[in-house]
Amino acid sequence: MKVTIIGGHGKVALLAAAELAKRGDTVTSVIRNPDHVAEIAATGATALVLDIENASAAEMAEAFKGADAIVWSAGAGGGSPERTYAVDRDAAIRSMIAAELAGIARYVMVSFLTASTEHLVPLDDPFYPYMAAKIAADEHLRASTLDYTILGPGVLTLDGPTGLLDPAPDLASDTLTSRSNTALAIVAALDQPASIGKTINFTDGTVPVAEVVAGA
Repeated sequence: MKVTIIGGHGKVALLAAAELAKRGDTVTSVIRNPDHVAEIAATGATALVLDIENASAAEMAEAFKGADAIVWSAGAGGGSPERTYAVDRDAAIRSMIAAELAGIARYVMVSFLTASTEHLVPLDDPFYPYMAAKIAADEHLRASTLDYTILGPGVLTLDGPTGLLDPAPDLASDTLTSRSNTALAIVAALDQPASIGKTINFTDGTVPVAEVVAGA
């Protein structure tokens, strides 16, 4: 499989690229900073330098040509609300349009556990722009023509992979999710047609990743 990962220098993306490359998939990791090319190469992926915050849908579509699947694992990483909306909402939506333009049906979005209006914090909360941006991007993806899977991990940690998830977490308790397990969920989603059209929320748990993704 030929997979293009957007936000390729992120911790989850680096782990996912390594997992995919290790098993023989061809991975292209889209990054903004050319200084990160060597880190991408170390995962077994090929770096593609493109500023998605400013790239048009047509430019993205050209960059995506030949891919079998797109994985969105990018984010503004905090900072100004304006940049959060520009990356987490607007650039994400342009990437979906680009995938459609390029004829790439499969699209996996890395979102977060409580990305829904039901859990949206008040407008004056500092977390509001990120939540609102991700919710808008997810809603656009659900309304698109793409064969999407939305992954909703909980609070991300640097813990190692267990390969085990909880598909029905209690939001009032521990919602920790390792980046390593999130990367495994990306790989499993790409493998599992049953995940298409699904939003899969999870934390670290006791159920094998493949079972969680297949049974979503």
